[in-house]
Amino acid sequence: MASEVNRLGIVGTGVMGAGIAQIAAQAGLEVHLFDKREGAASAARDGLQATFDKLVNKGKVSRASADAALSRLKVVNAMAELADCDVVVEAIIEDLSVKQNLFTELEAIVSEGCILATNTSSLSVTAIASVLKLPGRVAGFHFFNPVPLMKVVEVIGGTDTEASVLDTLLELSSRLGHTGVRAKDTPGFIVNHAGRAFGTEGLKLLEENVAPPDDIDRILRESVGFRMGPLELFDLTGLDVSHPAMESIFEQFYHDPRYRPSYLSRQMLRGKRLGRKTGMGFYRYEGGKKAETLDPQPVPQVSDYPPVWLGCDDDTVRELVASLLSGLGCRLEHSDSPSRDALCLLVPFGEDATSASVRFGVDPARTVCLDALTDLGGHRTLMVTPVTRQDIRDAAHGLLASDGVGVTMIRDSVGFVSQRVLAVIVNLACEIAQREIATPADIDNAVRLGLNYPQGPLAWGDRLGSRRLLAILERMSVLTGDPRYRPSPWLRRRAILGISLLQQEPSIR
Repeated sequence: MASEVNRLGIVGTGVMGAGIAQIAAQAGLEVHLFDKREGAASAARDGLQATFDKLVNKGKVSRASADAALSRLKVVNAMAELADCDVVVEAIIEDLSVKQNLFTELEAIVSEGCILATNTSSLSVTAIASVLKLPGRVAGFHFFNPVPLMKVVEVIGGTDTEASVLDTLLELSSRLGHTGVRAKDTPGFIVNHAGRAFGTEGLKLLEENVAPPDDIDRILRESVGFRMGPLELFDLTGLDVSHPAMESIFEQFYHDPRYRPSYLSRQMLRGKRLGRKTGMGFYRYEGGKKAETLDPQPVPQVSDYPPVWLGCDDDTVRELVASLLSGLGCRLEHSDSPSRDALCLLVPFGEDATSASVRFGVDPARTVCLDALTDLGGHRTLMVTPVTRQDIRDAAHGLLASDGVGVTMIRDSVGFVSQRVLAVIVNLACEIAQREIATPADIDNAVRLGLNYPQGPLAWGDRLGSRRLLAILERMSVLTGDPRYRPSPWLRRRAILGISLLQQEPSIR
């Protein structure tokens, strides 16, 4: 197979194909553009010329570099003109039979050393290659939109893909200025597989009426550091894209509960509430922008705060929360049990407020729980039992917001919001590592770059504490009876041994 790539063919010159062509031309490759739609390849080249002009005007590239890149873009009118390409990348419709037919045509045209790469995001590379005489030359080469900005590409080997093909595409990825990550041919590969946790758990929180969309998204932005909450992201992507993807992954993994979609998104899809593109999704939009949002919950005015009795199993966390409360001027009780007038502030991991109040032996009517998994200086989440008194709720909210930090109060839920979402994200990444779909380092790189997460999920798990995340998942599993929260063996073993989630399994051969 081609070890040195100088001439790249692209079939399909829509958004993805044009994006790949842009970075390839800028990297010095000669790029041949072909599209069966009449005039589409020429239109793509014209669009790229306009893109290069904008980059020049913004000072991102020099005029000479832009002109040189444009000169490397060649429009071809027949597929036969791709015969001397070293690699051909298809970026056409996500339809298995259409891709198979295309590659069958290409195989009769290109040399035996030419690599045939598919930009598929959801189809099996093995299935695409199965109709060819030389299936070993076929690999996945999955970019993300917009290609010039999303600096990661998944290099996927099918059952018969030759190792040299993957090595060549990984080297090409680097030449294109992208991080290449090697993945097995499994549903969703790395990024779309790992990304199931964030959205499906956001929908599960909404199903359970834990909080409205604004508050769920606000907590995950301000407390955790996501650029967008899951419900905002669904509206941006469009449920006509997101919900079928969720159903596809769920079906391909034979209904594993970890990937279970939501009836809410299916109902919204049927009602044409797709998000920004239709003006209505989880939020309402006008001109592509949110027309209205819920303001943060108002801080209650409290004239006299009750004393606070703190319940926490973790000495380090207890000290951290006690220091925060003292800094807020709180009167802390240090007795074994709370006084009759105390606000019982509990700091559970994985539990709901009701279960925590029973376990700590305190009055649920005077119980409020605080999420201490993430930075308490960024945003604070409080959770109440179904019977927490209004004066107790107001006192806890007013006290925790008295230094100007945002506070959101939610209904009773296992694992709050952040704990649930972060635990399932890390757990799913651990399961991807357990199945050796990719190396731990490639999983973290792919998710961080492909999904714009603040950190790679395995490194994030190390920072949050694998033992704590394991405890959260185990408690949620017991309290809900839902196998979606069952811990991955990768997480469990590393938590027990006290080693990094990034540590690979030793070779046994």
